[in-house]
Amino acid sequence: METDLSDLNAFLAVARAKGFRDGARASGSSASGLSEAVRRLETQLGVRLLNRTTRSVVPTEAGQRLLERLGPALNEVHAALDVVNGFRNRPAGTLRLNVPVSAARLTLPAIVPPFLAAYPDIRLEVIADDSFIDVLAAGCDAGIRYGERLEKDMIAVPIGPRAQRFAAAAAPAYLDRHGRPQHPRDLLSHACLRGRFTSGAMAPWEFERGGEVVQVDPSGPLLVQVGTATDLAVEASIAGTGILYLFEDWLRPHLDSGALEPVLEPWWQRFSGPFLYYPGRRLLPAPLRAFVDFIKPSAGQA
Repeated sequence: METDLSDLNAFLAVARAKGFRDGARASGSSASGLSEAVRRLETQLGVRLLNRTTRSVVPTEAGQRLLERLGPALNEVHAALDVVNGFRNRPAGTLRLNVPVSAARLTLPAIVPPFLAAYPDIRLEVIADDSFIDVLAAGCDAGIRYGERLEKDMIAVPIGPRAQRFAAAAAPAYLDRHGRPQHPRDLLSHACLRGRFTSGAMAPWEFERGGEVVQVDPSGPLLVQVGTATDLAVEASIAGTGILYLFEDWLRPHLDSGALEPVLEPWWQRFSGPFLYYPGRRLLPAPLRAFVDFIKPSAGQA
């Protein structure tokens, strides 16, 4: 039984987007075209793959099984076909990256414009997502994460600055009213603006000085989702609502302008920069190979 590859791609687009309209937007197709392709695939296989209602499209058990196996398999097929790009004078195709919001904001802006200028036939798609997902199952070629969150079977290439710091800061007016903390534990008596990951986890604030590491879990009037709502916490801190704990580079413009004042700066903890990661067991698509080669010269920067 021969199955049209485009029909499989149509099913994948709809199942991932959980809808024909969203699948059409993501794949650049029409909703009616996707619907016809899925119907054709179901007829050929003799089994329903999607349960359709007026509000949602959800894979059946058979559809879910197919989705789990099909995503990585089609990624391999597309990667194999893309190897042909290696014989072109200029690599072409689409490169899909799954990255945390912090990397989209702090790491990629210095890399993406010159990369796209160097490779005009490559289309870069960046999905900013702070949840920890299987990049292949999500249809991405590679991702960006920090070292402690990398899977062991991944190839990791340093990307961006290799040393960063977490910084605590608050508006001078807030500190004038409530005092300036002298030790991380002083934060427990302050209004602190916290972030929570999509998983529901809230990471403690960690500080270090002279080999002493102190973790605190302060509370406060505002809790935001990490990444997508972080700017709200920044603006609230500037307005005097409380103390913020975030990447130093994210806060640097506000620290330099005086809108925010450093808090406990001698205790700011350093950590290693992010990595571009991708599975080592698969053929490397030409756009990804070009991107890896492009960032390697700057991988050792401080």
